[in-house]
Amino acid sequence: MRPGAGLVAALAAGALLLAVPPAAQGRRTAPSPAALAWPGAERATIAATLGDGTAYEPGVFLDARTSVGTAPSPDGRSLRLLVRSGDGTVREMRALPSARNPSFQGLTVAGDLLAWFERTKDGLELWAAGLGADGAARRVTADTGDARFYRSETDLVVADGRLRWVAAGPAGVTEVRAVAAGGGPVEVRPVAGTWRLLAWPWMTDGVADSAGARTLRNLVSGTDLAVARPRDGAIGCSAAWCRIVSLDADGYTRIELMRPGGGDRHEVAGGTAATGIVDVAPLDRFEVFVRIGPNSELTGNAQLLVHETKTRSTVEISPDAGAVVLRNGVLCWSTGSQETFVRHTLDLRTVS
Repeated sequence: MRPGAGLVAALAAGALLLAVPPAAQGRRTAPSPAALAWPGAERATIAATLGDGTAYEPGVFLDARTSVGTAPSPDGRSLRLLVRSGDGTVREMRALPSARNPSFQGLTVAGDLLAWFERTKDGLELWAAGLGADGAARRVTADTGDARFYRSETDLVVADGRLRWVAAGPAGVTEVRAVAAGGGPVEVRPVAGTWRLLAWPWMTDGVADSAGARTLRNLVSGTDLAVARPRDGAIGCSAAWCRIVSLDADGYTRIELMRPGGGDRHEVAGGTAATGIVDVAPLDRFEVFVRIGPNSELTGNAQLLVHETKTRSTVEISPDAGAVVLRNGVLCWSTGSQETFVRHTLDLRTVS
């Protein structure tokens, strides 16, 4: 995958992708580089190809150096799901024939459990495996419904020994689905409206509303928490924070965070900033965003930054990043050109 493509897609999915207004440049204090701000955080540089020369696409991270992702077989006849270790060794979990138009979606990790969806021209199935040396892959269920994916790390959630996701039900209804990690009958809970899962046990509505979320719902207690929606801008939420993206009086982007009830509201970024990922304030602490430069539309790259909610400080991760993703607390981005690029990782769980 070319390094800029993922970032452009993330920007388009996240919120505002604006042309760069020259007057917005240089209006803010330069952020600290991550190497200085977080010297003890674990990080790594990862080659874009495996030892066999095939292109590798990480899907979820176990730590800064270890990931689960996909790569074609050397002969191109299959798509492989692999665990790639820090020393470059790989372990094959699954291989699907390329003729079936395969993809692996919603990869998620909880302890020793790895779970994912497999999509082929024959349909969608939910699979799982143990990450230990003897953890064989097994089909959990083919009863997935019309599963929905939002480019979020909570598209598939593991909690209380069950795998959980949402699917589109009859008109105006979301199905919250769950199945034991070892397999069995699928529980289907219909909920009026369009919802997506957050960290368990929460979910949020507003998926189909241009203004964003109105309600957070606890699926265990059944209680609802009304979101204090602003008059302007679009809002998306996690269970702990909401992100507001709007335009200021000068027509520039403003990104803010606040608690779902409206408290602790503060500005994260402005000017040419844009949201970098779908998920709001991962680890309930870090807001990932990018700052678009004059060449961003050509290169697909941008300055990658992280706002830390505890200190209200902003840290520069990379001055020229593409393909930004964050999974399981590990931030990943690429640098380089379309022809030659490498990936970099920073484990935000190790930031002191």
